[in-house]
Amino acid sequence: MLVDGKIYLGTSRKPDDSVNKPEYLDLKFANRHGLITGATGTGKTVTLQVLAEGFSNAGVPVFCADIKGDLSGVAALGEFKDFLDKRAKDIGFTDYDFQQFPVIFWDLYGEKGHRVRTTLTEMGPLLLSRLINASDAQEGVLNIAFKIADEGGLPLLDLKDLQAMLNYMGENAQEISTKFGFISKASVGSIQRELLILEQQGATKLFSEPALKITDVMRTTNDGRGAISVLAADRLMMNPRLYATFLLWLLSELFEQLPEVGDPDKPKLVFFFDEAHLLFKDSPKVLIERVEQVVRLIRSKGVGVYFVTQNPMDVPQTVLAQLGNRVQHALRAYTPNEQKAVKTAADTFRPNPDFSCADVITTLGTGEALISTLEGKGAPSVVERTLIRPPSGRIGPLNEDERRQVMSVSPVRDMYDEDFDRESAFEILTKKAEAAAQSQSQSQTQVQQPDPAQAPADQTGSITIGGWTLPGFGTDPTPQAQQQKKSGYQRETIMEAAMKSAARSVATAVGAAIVRGILGSLRR
Repeated sequence: MLVDGKIYLGTSRKPDDSVNKPEYLDLKFANRHGLITGATGTGKTVTLQVLAEGFSNAGVPVFCADIKGDLSGVAALGEFKDFLDKRAKDIGFTDYDFQQFPVIFWDLYGEKGHRVRTTLTEMGPLLLSRLINASDAQEGVLNIAFKIADEGGLPLLDLKDLQAMLNYMGENAQEISTKFGFISKASVGSIQRELLILEQQGATKLFSEPALKITDVMRTTNDGRGAISVLAADRLMMNPRLYATFLLWLLSELFEQLPEVGDPDKPKLVFFFDEAHLLFKDSPKVLIERVEQVVRLIRSKGVGVYFVTQNPMDVPQTVLAQLGNRVQHALRAYTPNEQKAVKTAADTFRPNPDFSCADVITTLGTGEALISTLEGKGAPSVVERTLIRPPSGRIGPLNEDERRQVMSVSPVRDMYDEDFDRESAFEILTKKAEAAAQSQSQSQTQVQQPDPAQAPADQTGSITIGGWTLPGFGTDPTPQAQQQKKSGYQRETIMEAAMKSAARSVATAVGAAIVRGILGSLRR
């Protein structure tokens, strides 16, 4: 529900449990980012759905990940349930009704939504290094690979492109090291092994074309509502690093592609980053600095970022300081670390003299939260203990038939469902390697014909030269030949040595070409 450019979140309660006042999120400050935290089962997903519905009705597109499948229900009309009706009455929500929202389903694997892809070039070496947990030396090799590809007009689109580039670098390591710095073949090999693991985890689905267009997650309907893009992430979560890296890439793309708009009346897009702790866990300092930079500056592009996680301590302080709108569900405080988390969460709110945040956080019920949003000139409001409003869409997942029906009328239907493999680094380097191998093979087979003066003798020892036959020594070898025979070693004639050398060269060239064809080892 919208009221004067604000999203209705719920109604606050006084310490005596009496209803106090409605709580809103002002759209003017929605791009100042936010945080939704709370233990499992406390209502974070429903709060996310309520916010997504509010933004959609305000004409703001939304992108969110569906970790458990529950969010898919926002595409269906809500259903009457006793506890929803009771909550609406308890908070005085007299305008509560059910609604179906415009949803676009996405899926990295193309099973529960439209395929979503990017290319290695768009991902870049920094995020790719994070994806494979690369060392400093390996990250340096990846940076050089992208540099060579950029300068050489070799598009890096999918994993086989990067494998081809790494093969080339390994075979020309000495030459490349002279220009770009030392390249270790061991580092190249380690990266190739990590890429193989990545491929087995399904990353080939992510790195291909057609790549996702940012504009397709920023759509609005003809009636002015914002589309809710829901990424099916239940399977993707089996590889947490791939999940976090993909969402960070999408956030970075928004930052790089969208124009500056200052402080609009409402966001151009709201981005929900569920399971946000996966983004920061074990991340190198340079990556956390990148996230901080994006979060700090992307609001001027009209994008609001909302991190969803269990514990506010999952988010670094430098990023936490950028999140002005807070929704804190219940936390447990059984261990010293959990007690510290409760205190940290309580200290982030503007105090309310009516209660202690640290005490209330551990006693909040399901669907209840401490809320503080930006108001007035952008200052945080006094924290309030709030009963979250019931959502208008369905709570719970769609079945397969319902999901297919939504996808069949999707505005991006047939745009991303088929792979497209254009010429890129792999094809270009393969052609160059084949041409080089063919040229080398031809040059080696054009061996000079034997010199008649060095023609081999027949079995009787005779040598034929220019049609004349010179007598040989038959079976009566010279003393020198007898000595060689006794020693078990017979010297080759110059002609024999030359012919054997030529044969070895041809065999090596042909063998190398065959091995390259089987193993994909490329040579310039």
